[in-house]
Amino acid sequence: MSMFNTSRPPRRYLVGAPALAASALLGGTAYANAQPAASPAASPAVSPTASVAAAPASNNPAPVKLQLQTSSPQLAACFPHAKSTVTVDLTTDAVGKDKFHLAASGLKPNTDFTVFLIEKAGAPFGAVEYIGDFTTDSYGKAANTFRLIVEEAFAFNNETQVRKELNSVGFWFADPKDDDGCLGAASPVTQFDGDASAGVQMMNSGVHYLP
Repeated sequence: MSMFNTSRPPRRYLVGAPALAASALLGGTAYANAQPAASPAASPAVSPTASVAAAPASNNPAPVKLQLQTSSPQLAACFPHAKSTVTVDLTTDAVGKDKFHLAASGLKPNTDFTVFLIEKAGAPFGAVEYIGDFTTDSYGKAANTFRLIVEEAFAFNNETQVRKELNSVGFWFADPKDDDGCLGAASPVTQFDGDASAGVQMMNSGVHYLP
């Protein structure tokens, strides 16, 4: 499937229990949020913590919007104006993939970040899927759009038959040195990048979930 619209080739990782590292697949099913004008039936449930805009005139599902939060009090103190919004156009049923748009501001300027769909928003995160990168400008702003199946994305270990839903979002400092100005030189080095060397998570979706 076509997964990404980024400047670097997409790479997939599962981080968490070793049993989940065997394989990861993204899957999506149709998501419908429209209802016939003459029918009183309620539309399918959407996560109560996801903000859903009014349905457009077409039969396409309404976009899902998540507000991300800073991942720790230390990062919030270093970046008090950090903001990030993820908007997902649920178009898999129509075109075979969704449009995942991330916009951020108030971050460290001229810095690379890696973006993941994740099982758990905060540590220890569980299974994850690496979906792409973005780079902030000199003002700490950035935006990027990825095209992949987001709705009902999952990681699946075929050996153990364990499936993990990837309904949260997070992004990490791509270079482990880029968080040192806030957390110090002894800050953790994580594996949330293609070279298995990254910094800490900068922001995540908290209690807000993808469908």
